Amino acid sequence: MKTAIYPGTFDPITLGHVDVVQRGLKLFDQIIIAVADSSKKSPMFDVQTRLNMVNATFAGENRIQTLSFDGLLVNLAQQHQATAILRGLRAASDFEYEFQLSAMNRKLDANIESVFVMAREEYTFVSSSFIREISSMGGDVTTLVPEVVRPYLPPIKDKR
Repeated sequence: MKTAIYPGTFDPITLGHVDVVQRGLKLFDQIIIAVADSSKKSPMFDVQTRLNMVNATFAGENRIQTLSFDGLLVNLAQQHQATAILRGLRAASDFEYEFQLSAMNRKLDANIESVFVMAREEYTFVSSSFIREISSMGGDVTTLVPEVVRPYLPPIKDKR
């Protein structure tokens, strides 16, 4: 069974993340969505809330497992016998950072491959940080996040 780890903070999970997972399921038998604790990043949502959002997003999909982690990603992949790390790319600017991560992960464990999935055009501008910023100011991000995430976000301000 081919298993991939899809790591991220998912603060919150977006439709871009969902797209990467759905496309990853065409390549792998199982995907483990690894929600990084990332307290250094000062996330909007605590790790349990982010796990709840991810679990609700993929409810009923038995090929997806979720967990939280804090530590080296390659160690997590080894613990779960994952053969790959799944990552999404939105723009050329993502590539340089992801390339460095991939090279370092390969140095730490040459048996774990990095697999990159290009974001669909309608998600190339979507990021969790934009979602947090726009929603914190009362903006409408409902078309950018899964429906189950919407109740966690601040209410949309009246445009009048």
